[in-house]
Amino acid sequence: MKVFLWIAFLIIIAVAIFAVQNSAAPLIEIKFLIWKFETSLVYAILGSIVLGILLTLFLWISKAIGASVQKKDLHKEIGTT
Repeated sequence: MKVFLWIAFLIIIAVAIFAVQNSAAPLIEIKFLIWKFETSLVYAILGSIVLGILLTLFLWISKAIGASVQKKDLHKEIGTT
């Protein structure tokens, strides 16, 4: 668990350094279907990183809950036989 926390910490530091170094980047236009807006390149990249982290966490949480339920069912099955 400590290794995971250190890796996460290093990634956060790298993203923060990236954001500071590219804070003067020009505006870009983001289009998706009928949705369109302009933002800084840094915010677009940071937003995609945050979105990726959130999606990964949601998928991991659902998998962890499923494994927990399966483990609970197996314990019940072993206890009744």
